[in-house]
This record gives sequence, structure tokens and C-alpha cells, in this order.
Amino acid sequence: MDFFFPQEDLERLPPIETRIQSLEVIPYPDGQRVRVHLQITPFQVRPYIEVTLKDANGDEVATASIVEPMSWRLEMTLHLRGASASPFTIEARLSYPDGPQADLISRVFEVVPQR
Repeated sequence: MDFFFPQEDLERLPPIETRIQSLEVIPYPDGQRVRVHLQITPFQVRPYIEVTLKDANGDEVATASIVEPMSWRLEMTLHLRGASASPFTIEARLSYPDGPQADLISRVFEVVPQR
């Protein structure tokens, strides 16, 4: 409900202070997709976010570009392309085209398909 009824006393940070607070990955049981939860600090100016998923060989298997999100809590599903080797590394990079560059966070995780 924060999207429709934001808190009045919420401190929204300027671009220089906007950061990624958390990045969580939950693999789907089929081993072909992952659910990504991303939370950033409340912001005054909407940032750009790049999410990249790489396999154990360093090959990119999924990517998402989020341009000026409306909310600071984001969820998305990424589909893993091709035959990929676990463990995977996910990386989220927050930036502004005309401002502070690149707050970066990454996580390593396993995807084990259930049969």
C-alpha cells in the first residue's frame, strides 16, 4: 500500500544518498526462473537499475533494466536462458544518468531444479 498511500513523514533521500538496501533471489522449483526482490532507499529522484544474472562460467543468462521505478520495493521474475551452470551470481546496479554513479550489490546463489 506504500505505492498508493505513501507515509507522509518518510525521509526521501537525494540521488547522492540513494542506495540498494537488499537483494534477495528465490529460485522457482522448475530451475528455469528466479524471483528477485529488490529494495532501495526511498528516493527524491527516480533512479535507473540494471539487474544482471550470470552463471558459473561468467556468461550472462538474464538481464533486466528498470528505468525510473515508481516504488522503492521491486519484484521481478527472471528467466534463465539456455543450459546454465550453478552457482549463479546476480548483480544490481543503481545509477542516475546525470548524477551519482553506481551503487552496486551482488549475491551468489544455487538453482537446483526439483524433479
